[in-house]
Amino acid sequence: MKAAVDRTKAAGIPQDVQHGDIDYFERNLDFTYDPVRFAGLPDYVRALKTDGVRFITLLDPFIGIGEPPGSYPPFDRGEALNVWVKESDGVTPAEAVCWPENMNVYYGDYGHANGGNWWIEQCVNFHDTIEFDGLWVDMNEPASFVAGSVKGCFNNKWNLPLYKPRAVSGSVIFEKTLCTDYQMALGRHYDVHSLYGRTMAQISQQAAQQSTGGKRSIIISRSSFPGSGHYSGRWLGDNQSAWNHLYHSVIGVLEFNLFGLPFIGCDICGFFQDTTMELCARWMEVGAFFTFSRNHNGLGWADQDPGLWPEVAAASREALLIRYTLLPYLYTLFHEVHSSGGTVLRPLLHEFPSDASTYTIDTQFLWGPAFLITPVVTQGATSVNGYFPDARWYRYRDGVLEPTRGNYASITAPLEFIPLHVRGGYILPTQEPALSTMFSRSNPMGLIAALDDNGNAAGSLFWDEGDTPDTYENGQYFLGSYSVSQRTLTGAVDVNGYPAASSLQFATVLVWGVASQPSQVLVNGVPWSTYSYDVGSQVLDISQLAITITSSFTISW
Repeated sequence: MKAAVDRTKAAGIPQDVQHGDIDYFERNLDFTYDPVRFAGLPDYVRALKTDGVRFITLLDPFIGIGEPPGSYPPFDRGEALNVWVKESDGVTPAEAVCWPENMNVYYGDYGHANGGNWWIEQCVNFHDTIEFDGLWVDMNEPASFVAGSVKGCFNNKWNLPLYKPRAVSGSVIFEKTLCTDYQMALGRHYDVHSLYGRTMAQISQQAAQQSTGGKRSIIISRSSFPGSGHYSGRWLGDNQSAWNHLYHSVIGVLEFNLFGLPFIGCDICGFFQDTTMELCARWMEVGAFFTFSRNHNGLGWADQDPGLWPEVAAASREALLIRYTLLPYLYTLFHEVHSSGGTVLRPLLHEFPSDASTYTIDTQFLWGPAFLITPVVTQGATSVNGYFPDARWYRYRDGVLEPTRGNYASITAPLEFIPLHVRGGYILPTQEPALSTMFSRSNPMGLIAALDDNGNAAGSLFWDEGDTPDTYENGQYFLGSYSVSQRTLTGAVDVNGYPAASSLQFATVLVWGVASQPSQVLVNGVPWSTYSYDVGSQVLDISQLAITITSSFTISW
């Protein structure tokens, strides 16, 4: 773990979170760490925070039952509070086998009041040892290494129904899970199987917030159901280090945005099998623009952290620094989805529903309506065919107008490059990046105004404290709106409920698509001399501004 973090830092690659997987547990038991193999871990987690790196720990929904009485509080308290999923008699705890070594397991019932209180208690207690910042809940389908239970399952209509969903991989419906006639507080397992992970995510959010002193925290869950996105993000589960899995990860993140889980990603570079330098570079490039962006692989496979290869480091560094630059835009998109619904990651067809050419595009995708990502998902390719719907599209890196419109174009894409474009008619807020959001949050901000055919553009910026829950509901946030019309950029304050936002300033404004050389630039009616205009790219670059984001302003040219 230390070596991976050190390589990432040395390569200048941004990192906000280090995850702790089950291999740091003692004998794979929840709420433990191995003091021999991971000696000094609590101190290391605290030290990470000084570098701006938070820590998210994995937890499983089951508890090992083989420890001596009185030696393992999660089990002892669970027994005392009677928190377990029950067999069909509603009394006997369901017993199966999973990760804990040389012992069977019981499963917490997270829809039960006692089960929720017990889980919160264990998380709060564990935080006294490992000061985690968020929770990653795994295996919460619930998963089992034996079909049904260690006792088998009764022959009845719930365990052997007339219809078995195609998604079940084995010959019985309880393959890799618990008997479906088992009982939970929400009902029979057959009826509420898909709610198990949702209830665990919901109570884990409460547990994480209480553990971290009331901070917003974060939950990443493997299992989900409609409504889970209110409580947790998700990753796409165990994948392989293969090119077709890279391709399918793009489809997966778009699908889950439709399912109401906008914070979604995959195991970048692959979980199973050894990755390759080229595959990992391409996956890190596109993964930088998944909303949940995490490189993760399985125990026993070759290391794949992005600092291992110079080529992967270069690709990762550039893509992630662009992500960090655009985090104000991404954060604003999340606010809009939270307050009004919708998607953060979306296919082109959602923005251009009348363009039939977009209907089958499943490799390109958008952040919101305005930022287009065109990844390379084919081995050995150094170019990619990208479709540009009928709108203005500007190259992100230099603001040059893309000549193709309403058609495909071949885009040069060497190994360390991912094509990115901004749609005309939109204004994107930006911020000078750093290696962690803990530090970048105080950096100077900017605006990119990409003009449409009529010379207009519009956008907004949402900003809050970042750690406090429910800032929108409580009015503790800043919201600004920005528009360009008749060669004037206007900034307005819509909500000013976060006083600390006044410490941030817009330092730069880029206007793309300015057809002619401006005779002057005026900031709030006063001539401004620190600007440049490139006639070839038609980019107007206004710099050395010091406009407090909580103030209204005009910039004309």
